[in-house]
Amino acid sequence: MTATTPSDPTVLPLEQKAQLLSGQDFWSTPPVEAAGLPSVVLTDGPHGVRRQVGDLDQIGLLESVPATCFPPAVAVGSSWDPDVAERIGAAIGVEARAIGVPVVLGPGVNIKRSPLCGRNFEYYSEDPLLAGVLGAAHVRGQQGAGVGASVKHFAANNQETQRMQVSADVDERTLREIYLPAFERVVTEAQPATVMCAYNKVNGVYASQHRWLLTEVLREEWGFTGAVVSDWGAVDDRVAALEAGLDLQMPGDHGAGNALVVDAVRSGRLDEAVVDRSVRRVAALAGYVGEPTDGFDADAHHALARELAAGCAVLLKNDGGALPLASGQRLAVVGEFARTPRFQGGGSSHVNATRVDDALTALQATRPVVFAPGFTLDGSGDAAELREEAVGLARDADVAVVFAGLAEGDESEGFDRTHIDLPAAQVELIRAVAAVSPRTVVVLSSGGVVSLEGWHDDVDAVLAGFLLGQAGGSALADLLTGAVDPSGRLAETIPLRLADTPSHLNFPGEQGHVRYGEGVMVGYRHFVTVDRPVRYPFGHGLSYTTVETSDLQVTTTGADSAEVAVTVTNTGSRAGRHVVQVYVATTAGPVRRPARELRAFRKVALAPGQSETVTFPLDRRAFAHWDVRESGWVVAPGEHTVQVGRSATDVVAEATVTLAGDEIVPELTLQSSVAEWFEHPVAGPQLLEGFLATMPEGAGEMHAGMLQMIGSMPMRRFAADFGAAIPAAELERLMAAAQAAR
Repeated sequence: MTATTPSDPTVLPLEQKAQLLSGQDFWSTPPVEAAGLPSVVLTDGPHGVRRQVGDLDQIGLLESVPATCFPPAVAVGSSWDPDVAERIGAAIGVEARAIGVPVVLGPGVNIKRSPLCGRNFEYYSEDPLLAGVLGAAHVRGQQGAGVGASVKHFAANNQETQRMQVSADVDERTLREIYLPAFERVVTEAQPATVMCAYNKVNGVYASQHRWLLTEVLREEWGFTGAVVSDWGAVDDRVAALEAGLDLQMPGDHGAGNALVVDAVRSGRLDEAVVDRSVRRVAALAGYVGEPTDGFDADAHHALARELAAGCAVLLKNDGGALPLASGQRLAVVGEFARTPRFQGGGSSHVNATRVDDALTALQATRPVVFAPGFTLDGSGDAAELREEAVGLARDADVAVVFAGLAEGDESEGFDRTHIDLPAAQVELIRAVAAVSPRTVVVLSSGGVVSLEGWHDDVDAVLAGFLLGQAGGSALADLLTGAVDPSGRLAETIPLRLADTPSHLNFPGEQGHVRYGEGVMVGYRHFVTVDRPVRYPFGHGLSYTTVETSDLQVTTTGADSAEVAVTVTNTGSRAGRHVVQVYVATTAGPVRRPARELRAFRKVALAPGQSETVTFPLDRRAFAHWDVRESGWVVAPGEHTVQVGRSATDVVAEATVTLAGDEIVPELTLQSSVAEWFEHPVAGPQLLEGFLATMPEGAGEMHAGMLQMIGSMPMRRFAADFGAAIPAAELERLMAAAQAAR
């Protein structure tokens, strides 16, 4: 931390205060000697420090200082392990302090709405609970090491297409249940130093000047006390952004925005108190500035990266015990990715790795291996000749391991994919190798999910490595040889077809708008609710051991909460790590709910034969939905089923509890519908009694049918037509009674 004690920066001249709220260059804030404030450097993360070499006034495309490239978020998400996220955050904090960086930008917790998003490698999951738990752990680790974090990109940043202009048009329930909870958890549990606003608009308003997001939700509801920083170049209207709650504009714009702020204050359009508020928040970042440390242990961090990467890969398929590889097997390794690994994403988070392991070298250290590249990363060369060479080696081997995936040019920040297929040359290679090899294993490297169709059924095993960081090659070798048991679980669904994904018809939008038409039915929520088959579901992952689940007990702990206890037992012959996944299902309440939603999880290490009873408290949010009429979280009275699953589609135990929930007495106005009036718990019975008393004999039998026809009519119009039956004074009395009962 800093050794300086800044004085009150709000006493500075207005021009200097405005200057403090904008970068002095591409990566740092201006120092203000009069207030004892040093310059604060903010650099990219989140899976490694990207400190630019040389002039900080240059756009961030220059070479960066060597740093450890840890597994990116796409891999960490598949770990389902907050300890992995926290240890990465802590190590990044150590390296940032050594390099002289007080704030590292990350983690990213945006939801994977579509598998096509070009930046999915930088996000954790399609589920907000998983993303939020991992993001909070990363922030705790990084800030525990004395380096500020910046949770991003707030909010509804789920595509790269027109990312600086597009309006994400999304209803409030969907925002509250899907796109905001990960941010909420990080803010309320880990208190990040900064929150970074997104480029895009949300319902027509730029995120950088969205007062509801930046002030009402982030600060007033969640209690955020840090600084809101813009994504680089995200500010459209500097004064409007400041008023909305954005504190620091990055990068600097050569003083143009500062002049607008000064002019707005002097003309009376902007209260100087707004400037002072942001000045205090930005000045607080100086608390993370300190003298650089003596460096970091690059070898130890590389070993850490290897250890953590091994816990992130997902064993999707393992027919006939094809893995782990047995000693003495003749092994053919095929695929350029085996010797030229794809280990991180492209764009602003690209880390200059201290060293890079490849799987081919790591496997060669354990046994004799023959190798053929099989394809080129840029599509050059004679594909048929390369394939033929690989097939020849595979034919003479006991096992062929094919390393396939996407090259960096196939996915990156700045653009979205248009499909999820592997390159055709790789598909042809896999099929050709599988046709001649006794056993075929495919290892996948990609920042987003890829289709397994066209070759999946031809191979014996599939290991999804995603992007595992600089030590991923050695980690993959550890998993293939059985030195480490695979324990990853899918953090996003692998569909059979892109057309099956819930956002398919609404991604990436058109004419400047993208409509989130699938609502809360994102990812597995959609697939399980409509019972649509997938290749592999959210939460799926195999191991070299077996685990059984037993003795599920669910006990209510209040009107809207419960406690879950479940026992898991390692019934296999080797140690392993199992992810206990707890889902909640209900049809109670006035809104359509997903068939089940993840509400708790824990990764448990088990020795052979070991049992462990795991407990989970489920608070009211685990059972609640966002009620747009009540503008709050509501637990519907009724039955709620707690399910323990191996994945979102494989439920192995369940128990149902009845919750008292929230008795909601709806507000009534003359704009409320006739049906809402007659069905109201307080006003309804009285209204019906009075109405029928004035109607001819037999009107009671007509009541139900009449409500069907006119139930949606506003009471104001209905009363105008049936004024004698429902006097205005009676309606006023009933509205008052309904309000009193709320």
